[in-house]
Amino acid sequence: MFRLVTLNLNGIRSAASKGFVAWAEQVGADCMGVQEVKAQADDIAGRFECVAGMNGHFQFAQKKGYSGVGLFTRKAPSAVVVGFDAKEFDAEGRYVEARYDTAQRKFSVISGYFPSGSSGEERQAAKFRFLARIYPHLVRLKAEREFVLVGDINIAHQEIDLKNWKSNQKNSGFLPEERAWLTQLLDRAGLVDVFRSLNKQPEQYTWWSQRGQARAKNVGWRLDYHLATPGIAATARREQIVLDPRFSDHAPLVIDYDFKL
Repeated sequence: MFRLVTLNLNGIRSAASKGFVAWAEQVGADCMGVQEVKAQADDIAGRFECVAGMNGHFQFAQKKGYSGVGLFTRKAPSAVVVGFDAKEFDAEGRYVEARYDTAQRKFSVISGYFPSGSSGEERQAAKFRFLARIYPHLVRLKAEREFVLVGDINIAHQEIDLKNWKSNQKNSGFLPEERAWLTQLLDRAGLVDVFRSLNKQPEQYTWWSQRGQARAKNVGWRLDYHLATPGIAATARREQIVLDPRFSDHAPLVIDYDFKL
């Protein structure tokens, strides 16, 4: 089995102070994508280059304390790709890809952190620019190799994917345009929402507001995904949203795939 985890850390140092590293040592991941590292290379050095026997590969944001993504891998990749040739968003630290290429197969794991538009119109416009840039990139990648993109994509796809869908239809993360983009990625581009292929149940959330006891009441959103090419998605066997311990406003999403690197 190949155990793949995704988790928005909301700050790797903050998450570590709440038990992230100890949890990572117990979960038995083969690869872990993390988002919102909120750190620079100097902050990682001596602390987080290696977590739970997995080596880290990162794209940091130019702005300190902001964004940033990482991939912790147990098996060394044949190559690591940092950024996806989108200058505006590469500066924000939103994409890192580990490639495992052999004569028989080309396969990638990607950690991605899609922009949030919740702070206002300017950031929502940036989010739409990001979606417009990454869509053709993923389509090209799918033509070349199998992959799983894991991460916080900041979109709840269907009504089942957030608690208060009626009151959020005009809010970033559940806008019709965002949902249509994700539908297009799944239906036209042919990627698979792996969690939903395994679990059709309601109230399966990975993020909760830190206001109003949202987590205690399970008033959440499903914002964290495994988006895979069909061949890889077909090997998915088990999924789990890890509700405890808590070291972020997001929960880890763990999926086991029936193959080995």
